[in-house]
Amino acid sequence: MEVARGSGAPDPGDPRPLKPCLLRRNHSREQHGVAASCLEELRSKACEILAIDKNLTPITLVLAEDGTIVDDDDYFLCLPSNTKFVALACNEKWTYNNSDGGTAWISQESFDVDETDSGAGAKWKNLARQLKEDLSNIILLSEEDLQVLIDVPCSDLAQELGQSCVTVQGLQNTLQQVLDQREEARQSKQLLELYLQALEKEGGILSMQKESKAAFSEEVDTVDTGSGREIASKIALTSQILTTLKEKPAPELSLSSQDLELVSEEEPQALAVALNWDLKKTETVQQACNRELALRLQQMQSLRSLRNVSARNHSLPRDLQSPKRARQDAT
Repeated sequence: MEVARGSGAPDPGDPRPLKPCLLRRNHSREQHGVAASCLEELRSKACEILAIDKNLTPITLVLAEDGTIVDDDDYFLCLPSNTKFVALACNEKWTYNNSDGGTAWISQESFDVDETDSGAGAKWKNLARQLKEDLSNIILLSEEDLQVLIDVPCSDLAQELGQSCVTVQGLQNTLQQVLDQREEARQSKQLLELYLQALEKEGGILSMQKESKAAFSEEVDTVDTGSGREIASKIALTSQILTTLKEKPAPELSLSSQDLELVSEEEPQALAVALNWDLKKTETVQQACNRELALRLQQMQSLRSLRNVSARNHSLPRDLQSPKRARQDAT
């Protein structure tokens, strides 16, 4: 079968065989199958098949998997059949595309991996490389990226980073804490927005504060009136917390650590009067707040411990240069 050759095709007497390849443009999922015996021929066919304007030439061919520039014929010949290439015009830069997954290096005969799974595998490896270069990249990761790294098996991530499983487990714990903190910040923001909306709609919560004081003064004993007013005043100053306790099904998750501490320190009887709850329900909520506060304190201690380890090691890449030291730290 006669194969059409581009303007850059090798001499007809060249014995090099044709290599089947897959071509696409950047930011596109539409692929074209071509066969070429050298890079120049592949570039020529890419311009023709992908309809690249001559004003945008010369084009650059990169591996769709990781953006590696292919500009050497010998390297091109070493690539397996059906390697995926992205054709970049002179003003374009390669960007990662989930649809490429990890399939660029898999031959057609062994292609039995689900494309979605391959894409997820390539994604967490790229994220791991970012952390390997600079651990501070954690703050740049999205919540979706954080969850991807948390879900990766510890042994796989340890192998990719060249670290022990103990060290990587600590890293994943830190990622989980960052994710939790972002969720807490989002909930706090939503709570603040609800609070401001309530202020605008009801013209303030002054009436709620007065009702809380009145209810408390009717319930307390005359002898304890002085101390009772002090407690009621304290509750009135934290009316935002009262609103959260009343309206949220799990208020301990919506309160900040400082607010949780305030709830834990309140007298159950005074808090029950302010909330118009029975004592048993009030104590149950306080216990939930105590557990949540203890959990957050434990997470903060773990984060500080990890930071101390990270400070001693200076940086993750330096750990990789000294695997023996990394193993000692892990133990």
